[in-house]
Amino acid sequence: MAERDGGEDDDRLLRARLEKLSGDLRKKRLESPPRPGADDGDGSGKFGSAMGLGLRAASEFAAAIVVGGLIGWRLDAWLGTKPAFIIIFFMLGVAAGVWNVIRVTSAFSRGAPAAPGQTAPLRAEQSAPPGADEDED
Repeated sequence: MAERDGGEDDDRLLRARLEKLSGDLRKKRLESPPRPGADDGDGSGKFGSAMGLGLRAASEFAAAIVVGGLIGWRLDAWLGTKPAFIIIFFMLGVAAGVWNVIRVTSAFSRGAPAAPGQTAPLRAEQSAPPGADEDED
């Protein structure tokens, strides 16, 4: 029985010490200035957004190259022209991949990512004065 009373006293002392340390920690956090680049913990940090954009751009680039290469490979196998179509469609895949990366990153740089399948207008089209595209003869 005496052992149990000693255990309860130890628990009470540990809890009091834990509450004191927790209070001191809260007080220090409120007094200290926030770290530069520190996230508030709401999950909307710039790092996560940039990481998502980078992964999307990389996956679209790789997918375009793979699809172009596979189409060329199948056409070469079907028509019996070994290197011709795989080279052509590989290059078309690279061009499509670059175009997709430009499309994705330019929409993000304006502040609002474009919806999938939607291309955003170029900045020159947005900032051109009215009638600038007309030729004067």
